[in-house]
Order: sequence, then C-alpha cells, then structure tokens
Amino acid sequence: MKKIVIIGANEFQNPLILKAKEMGFETHVFAWRDGAVGEKSADFFYPISIVEKEKILEQCKKIKPDAVTTIASDLAEITVNYLSNEMGLLANSNKCIVASTNKYEMRKTFDDAGVAVPRFCYADLETDLSTIRDAMNLPVIVKPTDRSGSRAITKLDNWDGLGQAIEGAVSESFEKKAIIEEYLEGEEYSCECISFKGVHHFLAITKKFTTGNPHYIEIGHLQPSMLDDSVIERVKQVVFKALDALDIKNGASHSEFKVDENGKVSIIEIGSRMGGDCIGSDLVPISTGYDFMKMVIQVAMGEKPVIVPEFSTKVAAIRFILSKEELAHYCKLLERYPEKIYRTSEINADYEHDVIDSSSRYGFYILKCDSTEEALELAQL
Repeated sequence: MKKIVIIGANEFQNPLILKAKEMGFETHVFAWRDGAVGEKSADFFYPISIVEKEKILEQCKKIKPDAVTTIASDLAEITVNYLSNEMGLLANSNKCIVASTNKYEMRKTFDDAGVAVPRFCYADLETDLSTIRDAMNLPVIVKPTDRSGSRAITKLDNWDGLGQAIEGAVSESFEKKAIIEEYLEGEEYSCECISFKGVHHFLAITKKFTTGNPHYIEIGHLQPSMLDDSVIERVKQVVFKALDALDIKNGASHSEFKVDENGKVSIIEIGSRMGGDCIGSDLVPISTGYDFMKMVIQVAMGEKPVIVPEFSTKVAAIRFILSKEELAHYCKLLERYPEKIYRTSEINADYEHDVIDSSSRYGFYILKCDSTEEALELAQL
C-alpha cells in the first residue's frame, strides 16, 4: 500500500485525509493533538506540531512516504515543501515558499516581475509612523506579513488608528511585522489553479463575500463567480504571470484578486496551496466536476494531474455563521431544504463571543443549488 503524509488535521484538512484513503493510501497525519477530526480519520496520527519540521522529518524517514501534502494552510505548506525537498519528492522551490507565505516578500517579487501591485511598505513597533504617512495615500490596509484567515486586517480611511492597527497586525505576525498597502477598489474573487512542472491549469473562480470595512472577515463564497468570460480570460493572464513570478510550479494555488468597475484585474495575494474555507475541497468539485484534491495528491506523487470533470455540476456556496440569527437561519434551511445542504461543520456552542477573524466564526454550511439566484438567497449572500 502506498503511504502519504498529510500535514494538519483540522476540519478543513480532513477531506484530504478521506480522499487519500479513498484513493487507497495509508494515511500518516501530523498535527498538534487538540481533538481535531483528522485525528480519528487518519490511519496513523502523530501529535507533533506542524511547525516542527525536523521532528516530522525524523518520522518521515521511518515512514518512507510516496507523497507529502496539505491543503488550505500556509504554515502547513512550508513544512510540506521542506519535507518534500528533503526526501527528494516533487516540490516547489524555497524561493517560492518564502514569496508565497510572506505578503511583503510577495509584493516585492511581484514588483520586480512587473506584476502590478498597490504601493506598500513594511512596519514594526519601532517604525516612525510619519514615514508611512508621507509615503502612502489613504485609504490603506494594514495586516500581518505572514498570517491568513483575515487575522488583524484593518482598513484605515484616516491616519488616526495607524499605530493601533500596526500593533494588532504585529501581535498576530510570526515575524512581528506588518505590511501597509494602498487599498484596491473593486469586487473580490479568487482563482483556483493546479500546476505541474511549471504548466498552470485554470479550474475555477470564486466570488468572495466579506463583512466589509474595517476587518473584511469572509462570510461566504460562491462558484461559479458570475464574471464574464472576457474578464475570466484577463484573470487567467494576470494570475498565470503572477504564478510564474512566485515560481509556483507544482501543486494547487489560490490567487485572491479584485476586479474594479473598469474591469481591471489586480492581485491581492497568492498562496502556493489550495484555498481555505472549503473552496478547493468542496466548492470546486461541486461547481466544475473536477476532483481537485485528487489532483493535489497526484502532483505530490510526481504524477501529471488528470484534469477532467468526474462529477455532475451544480452551483456551490459556503456560508459561515457569525451570529445567533444566522444560526437560526441555517436551522430553518435544514428543516425546509435538507436536500440543498451538502455538508455542515461542527457548530461552536459558544454563541456569545465576538467574531474577530475567520478562526472565530461559529461554523459553516455548504449548499449545492440549481441556480446562482437560489444559492445567493439560501445563503443570504
């Protein structure tokens, strides 16, 4: 039996574990022991933090896996790439991982490659704020350089909260740095791709819905995106150029971008991994018929991914629950339209806490609908 190492065991990683088992792999899963669902799904579970690369490598030398992979996590992707390179498996370059997991390095890489970026700068707690005010035009977005999940993101329309926003971003950053960049206008989307030995394959575009100003916590996603074909072609051109700039040659990628009222496509950021929030694991298969997770495993094995629709297609939407009222709406859907609900997460029983980022949302449900209008209505997007 072939063996696969999967980094991460939470609810967003569990579909990958199940897919690997469906494909006949013996699954070896690494994550900190916290009761995550993947602990039970895995054939073998190792309670080692996903950032302890050297400890995981020691175990991998004993396991001798045929593939190492993950989905939906920058931190996990860093470890996956390290392990794959150390064991001679197909991987991306170290340059790619640095540039695709650090927003400041990503902006510099794009700028050097001629990929259009907003004006940006670096900051920590020692930075003279007057230098930022002199260099940048409002509004701006402040966020950690190396975190995901909408953590510590703040939009500023004036400079009064700059210091506080930087402190919040730095506190969430692993390297204790913040990036400040001029705000991009437009509707937000993401582009989901799979690459193999430098050849990129477009799979889907996701329409993204957020809480808006100031923290932009994602509340839902929709596929297909409702973008015109002409805009989609421009997206592919811009995204593929950006993937080349980041040296993303193998595996999934998740490219977040905006389209303004004139149809201009502007890259926000790109991950050298599948998109989180079930975008790749659930929404892409529902809306396109492509088995995205299977492709990710094939590439990790060093095999060319098979890019053909394998399932019938519907309109896919995911809705995150951020309040008691939204939970009550979900309960009504479950009663009236159970056939539309494709999958539901565990729901956090603590309904009194504030939702401050993606990790503090109460839960989610995924809809499989017959039309865009139906999906938007049922998901309240």
